[in-house]
Amino acid sequence: MTTQAPTFTKPNRPLTWLITGCSSGLGLSLARTALSNGHTVIATSRQPSRTPELVSEITHNGGEWHTLDVDSPTAASELVSKLESAGHKIDVLVNNAGYAIIGAVEQFSDGELRAQMETVYFGPSRLIGAVVPGMRERRFGVVVNVSSGAGLEGRESMGVYAAAKAAMDGLCKVLAKEVAPFNVRILTVWLGVFNTQFGTGCRSPANPLPVDYVGSVAAQMIDVLLTGKLVADGDKDKAAKAMYEVVVGEGVGAGRESEGFLPLGRDMISRVESVRDRLVHALDVFGDIAGNVYVEKERG
Repeated sequence: MTTQAPTFTKPNRPLTWLITGCSSGLGLSLARTALSNGHTVIATSRQPSRTPELVSEITHNGGEWHTLDVDSPTAASELVSKLESAGHKIDVLVNNAGYAIIGAVEQFSDGELRAQMETVYFGPSRLIGAVVPGMRERRFGVVVNVSSGAGLEGRESMGVYAAAKAAMDGLCKVLAKEVAPFNVRILTVWLGVFNTQFGTGCRSPANPLPVDYVGSVAAQMIDVLLTGKLVADGDKDKAAKAMYEVVVGEGVGAGRESEGFLPLGRDMISRVESVRDRLVHALDVFGDIAGNVYVEKERG
């Protein structure tokens, strides 16, 4: 069965954006960008009291700031209901909030794995469940999931984070197909290394790194990520501008409204290419085998 690329339309009016993780980094830059272009912005963070100056900036410029702990099983539906009761119709949902726990896969406890999935997978999925029905009924909406190169191609020391991001990527691949007929678009943004506070927000597992890993790539990555040695090549403000334009179909996004994946960062070019090359290699090596494990039909 062949499928045609979906065509999406956008209303000729300012959009209402709900953005998570606005206390710093990309979320804050995107909130500022959308506001400066005349849109309604509903910014959120887990503890707004920690960033009163940012809350004041956003609200002074016409936006709103709400408390949202994406780990809470009920917070997403409660916030969306509150916003809808106040007359807000969410046009763009940006799932940006998150953190990473860094270590070799065998270090992680079940609780640490579940906590990572709660923030990076279950939290965004609950927001999607709360927001998408309204988008579907209104026949317009854009869901932006800020993913990672780690989830796309895997990186030593980031196994649990990569798993959570890959899970959300997988969910959204299916969601995109399901809601496209209703003029609802899903955009997955694969981020490389940017000048956000990602490194300072990284956590360590309780179990120590086994001595066998000393000197390994995993150990080197752990050291870089947890000690502030990560050199960021990407500019978060440029990334926010690119994301904004791709969402609204202006600037670099003009004519690209049907695209579902947006890699951002110079390092992402080689990372996407490596995934492509590995898949092509797998078919080169095993394609004949893949095509020869079918059920033999009886000859009548």
